[in-house]
Amino acid sequence: MSTTVAIGRIPVRDVQPAVEGGRRPAKAVTGETFQVTATVFREGHDAVGANVVLRDPEGRPGPWTPMRELAPGTDRWGAEVTPRAPGRWTYTVEAWSDPLATWRHTAQVKVPAGIDTGLVLEEGADLYERAAAQVPPEAVRAVVLAAVATLRDDSLPVATRLAAALTPEVDAVLGRYPLRELVTASEPLPLLVERERALFGSWYEFFPRSEGTAERPHGTFRTAARRLPAIAQMGFDVVYLPPIHPIGTTFRKGPNNTLSAGPQDVGVPWAIGSPEGGHDAVHPDLGTIEDFDRFVARAGELGLEIALDFALQCSPDHPWVHKHPEWFHHRPDGSIAYAENPPKKYQDIYPIAFDRDMDGLVAETVRILRHWMAHGVRIFRVDNPHTKPVVFWERVIGQINESDPDVIFLAEAFTRPAMMHTLAQIGFQQSYTYFTWRNTKQELTEYLTELSGPAAAYMRPNFFVNTPDILHAYLQHGGRPAFEVRAVLAATLSPTWGVYSGYELCENTPLREGSEEYLDSEKYQLRPRDWDSPDSIAPLITRLNTVRRRHPALRRLRNLCFHGTDNDAVIAYSKRSGPDTVLVVANLDPHHTQEATVTLDLPRLGLDPHTAVSVHDELTGETYHWGSTNYVRLEPGRAPAHVLHVQRSPAAPQIGGSAAS
Repeated sequence: MSTTVAIGRIPVRDVQPAVEGGRRPAKAVTGETFQVTATVFREGHDAVGANVVLRDPEGRPGPWTPMRELAPGTDRWGAEVTPRAPGRWTYTVEAWSDPLATWRHTAQVKVPAGIDTGLVLEEGADLYERAAAQVPPEAVRAVVLAAVATLRDDSLPVATRLAAALTPEVDAVLGRYPLRELVTASEPLPLLVERERALFGSWYEFFPRSEGTAERPHGTFRTAARRLPAIAQMGFDVVYLPPIHPIGTTFRKGPNNTLSAGPQDVGVPWAIGSPEGGHDAVHPDLGTIEDFDRFVARAGELGLEIALDFALQCSPDHPWVHKHPEWFHHRPDGSIAYAENPPKKYQDIYPIAFDRDMDGLVAETVRILRHWMAHGVRIFRVDNPHTKPVVFWERVIGQINESDPDVIFLAEAFTRPAMMHTLAQIGFQQSYTYFTWRNTKQELTEYLTELSGPAAAYMRPNFFVNTPDILHAYLQHGGRPAFEVRAVLAATLSPTWGVYSGYELCENTPLREGSEEYLDSEKYQLRPRDWDSPDSIAPLITRLNTVRRRHPALRRLRNLCFHGTDNDAVIAYSKRSGPDTVLVVANLDPHHTQEATVTLDLPRLGLDPHTAVSVHDELTGETYHWGSTNYVRLEPGRAPAHVLHVQRSPAAPQIGGSAAS
């Protein structure tokens, strides 16, 4: 039996976005605009038109959106659409024969040449009459009928009769109510629309256990709650907590990953499970589940959501080890293999063997997630999802989101691209990325072009500038200027970004040269900090988060555009959403002052190539007049970047003005 799909009277080919050929939904968030494109053509020389139809989760079609040919002669058409509510939508491209456009082209050739003049004008009158019949408002219909009457008035010069059919008023009516023939629809494609936090947000990670007091160094949920107002004041939206569960004692790690932990060593939070409980329990040193509830409530009062780490692994002391031995890989001598990622060894962690009881593990995972959802958690940062079967996550996330579509899962998967992209396609709302390791202009431009291009239909990046595991050499050797510019880049390149606590203090001492591990890492020990340090870049972070909330353009990903610079140490890019445009110019060299000429693609900014603009620096408060080429000077420690709000400036000086820092 053939499975070939009929091509349709007017061919509609290669509709995009189409994730896995339409087998999985493309993604958007409420109010996010994205482009739908398709190849549309027909035989011969007659004109065609096309439009997009969005259908809401109830299957109701909205007003269709007209498409335009993206470049003459390419047959590639596109239009921007915006879903306004969460749920499972569909989108369809309709192509059609456009007899009015065909007639207009013919008439503008034949009538001036005196070829078949009367016949051509009568054909036009017939078409316009048919078009008028489908125009619903009577007053609007009258505009087209007036053109029909003039086309048929042989007392008038033929040029006058033709001109009456080509007025802007007629064009406006027929642009809204075109005469469509031979309408051909593509197969509907799925679209998953989620809440805005799935795309936009500022994350702050901290260990509650480090927020203790002089009398009791080990922090609790009660003492950690005192940190929440400062986090909210910096403008963060999400507070991410590493695992808060009981920690095993068998093979517990000591400071700096030593194998000999003392009685006072607190262990690694990711070594989950002890006689006090497993993934659904709270570490007794942090408090009770009621204390956690109060912590979540306090965060909510401050406008903060709690994201909880979900690490599907166990310490040797986890209750599962004895209750479900089939969930672990046993070696020939009967022992259970601990986790490894050579050369790293995790003697205090047992990985899960998924293929022995997939159904049981799915059920238990869903139960645990729902337990924390019942305590106010709607965001989960999933630890190392790439070391678990993809189908496992597809089932788990599918079950959770079927009943609770607002729950967000972030994939912490620093792994090969195929796995990262597939995890995003099967359900993860957000993804860690390679941003930490992209530091040059070429690396950033290439990688962000990928992320903001076709991949944006399903993969939403979360740009963490550091993590408890990752202190990049750029930060180790670049000092405070490196921390400043990476914060600017993360906060303006990606709609979602995050910091691990200590970043605002520019902590940059590695375990050893060549290592990305922190010295005295908080993974293994308590790490109290002086939050009032004069070296803190908290004011810059606060300003960046304020700017992000103020400018809709920075809440989106697909609108990223890079601009030219004649110095590879300087990068320039913009984001535009409706009337809001933000332009960023950053010095990537944390050691030296850099100068450059920035060449702007003004049409991509929505501006005429000869228009001068006023640009207001959101970091310094300075205002400059810019044109197509502009001089910049950026000094580390003084001005790591310009974050410019672009405004039209009718009275601005001649193009070619400069901004100097």
